[in-house]
Amino acid sequence: MSHSNNCTSPTSRTLTAASVPSDMETLGITHYILIGVSTITILALIVLGSLWFRKYRSLVQIIRDLRGARSVVNIPHHDYPVLSPSTLSPTSFEESQGKGNSEQTPLQRNKNKSVSRLPWRQVQQSPRFNKSDLSLLQLLKAGKEGVFYKAKMNRGTCKGHAMFTCKIAKEGVTPKRVEMEVTIMRKLVHHKNVLQLLDWNSTEEPYVLIMEYVSYGTLRSFLQTHKERLNSDPELQSLLTITSYHIALAMEHLRSKMVVHCDLALRNIMVGKFPWEVKVAEFGLARDLTRMRSRHSSHGKTSRVRVPLRWYPPEYFRNHYYSFKGDVWAFGIVMWEMQTFGTLPYPNLESSESVVYYICAGHKNTQPDGCRPEILQIMHDCWLEPYTSRPSFTDIVRILEDIIDNDSDYVDVENPILSSATETDNHQCVLLELNEAIV
Repeated sequence: MSHSNNCTSPTSRTLTAASVPSDMETLGITHYILIGVSTITILALIVLGSLWFRKYRSLVQIIRDLRGARSVVNIPHHDYPVLSPSTLSPTSFEESQGKGNSEQTPLQRNKNKSVSRLPWRQVQQSPRFNKSDLSLLQLLKAGKEGVFYKAKMNRGTCKGHAMFTCKIAKEGVTPKRVEMEVTIMRKLVHHKNVLQLLDWNSTEEPYVLIMEYVSYGTLRSFLQTHKERLNSDPELQSLLTITSYHIALAMEHLRSKMVVHCDLALRNIMVGKFPWEVKVAEFGLARDLTRMRSRHSSHGKTSRVRVPLRWYPPEYFRNHYYSFKGDVWAFGIVMWEMQTFGTLPYPNLESSESVVYYICAGHKNTQPDGCRPEILQIMHDCWLEPYTSRPSFTDIVRILEDIIDNDSDYVDVENPILSSATETDNHQCVLLELNEAIV
């Protein structure tokens, strides 16, 4: 009996032996699963790291290209002080130019340099003026591609205009660029908020464009010069709203003509009469989309072009893409500039790299003090991402019209006549003070 109890039956031994391989098999499957999960995780990390590294290298290359092109942000962001005609007569202008590095005036620069005749170039037929006919009176603006002067003809007029704005292209600006600018400006004729082209001379350097005259130079210099007076005006926000409305009308006109400005900034808006007569100018970077196969920017693919980084949208830095929604982004920056009286966007950032990273990270300009909520909302809508979420200029015009209609101080933005005679006199006194201060 004892012997039978101590012995294990054959069946029991068989079951025990069978359970050992089963446990080993289960343990092996667990190991395989863990190894598989680890492998997939490692491969996913490698792929994500590779994609991130490629995107990082692409962004770094964009920054290098922009730095190599000496982008606009590396140029001191200021307009030259507006000089009165009494302090800068044609004679004193020539004398001041003679004291510089060159003994020639801008109109005499490269006079003897031969201009290459390229097969694509359409030669201007007998321009209606010679550069010797021009008399430069006052410096209005210095841009990245040219300088703007108040000027007149020594004899006669230009299409009936005794006084006009003259743009003289800087060295390095190609004839093709000038002719593209002329083509776009001719396409945009007959709009009250777009600076009109009168005549041009692109047959020899320096290339000259003659445009309609504006009294007070750039909107940026105007706001900076009269900051204290405007700050004390209780109708300041209404005045800035009307100004924004007219700029939006100009940009809506560009959209209807399939033209992308690509350089919308406060420095490129001219003032004839504040705030009812402001004009969008400077079409050196503008593009006519009816003549392009793609809206993707070619700045990085062809000759390097300096671009205003602080006014450009994030999609440009990520994908080299600039569309009408890019101009909408820049319009939001322009509204911010007006509220801050011409402050440089992202004033705490100094380098091009920091500006690009800041914009791509989704950061925006700080909220201006004293800005009305409706204008703040338009700014934020202009900076929405993705870019398809931003309003069109038609939408912006409609919103601004509603704001102006709701302002009890203004009845008709075309005619600054208020419903009350007392209010009319008070408001006109403010405008006269501003105009007299400039003169």
